[in-house]
Amino acid sequence: MSARHGVLCSLFALLTIASCAQLSKAAEGDATRGQQLFESRCTGCHAMNENRAGPKLLGVYGRTSGTAEGFSYSEAIKKAAIVWDEKSLNKWLTDPDEFIPGNAMDFSLPKAEERQDVIAYLKKSSGR
Repeated sequence: MSARHGVLCSLFALLTIASCAQLSKAAEGDATRGQQLFESRCTGCHAMNENRAGPKLLGVYGRTSGTAEGFSYSEAIKKAAIVWDEKSLNKWLTDPDEFIPGNAMDFSLPKAEERQDVIAYLKKSSGR
């Protein structure tokens, strides 16, 4: 292998690693944008520290569905017993009725990037 070939291979490897890191970060979402989206789209029904039309969401990441103290959940949510994480929150925010039929939430976030941002905010707010 020539020195030039070795340098090109090293450069390609560094660019690949940097590219993967950027894709990974994008897939994780941006908690700051997520907070802005939460405040503009979710606070009509949800708050972080109190139950409203929807349950309080502080600590939702890692919590089992239907277990926020003091909130009256649908039977579908209580029976689902889903632990809220990236995968389950993504499915939920994409189409709540498809993910858990019989639930009472009539809102979704159709854009994947917005879902990832909101999930990043909920995760960060939950200390994860």
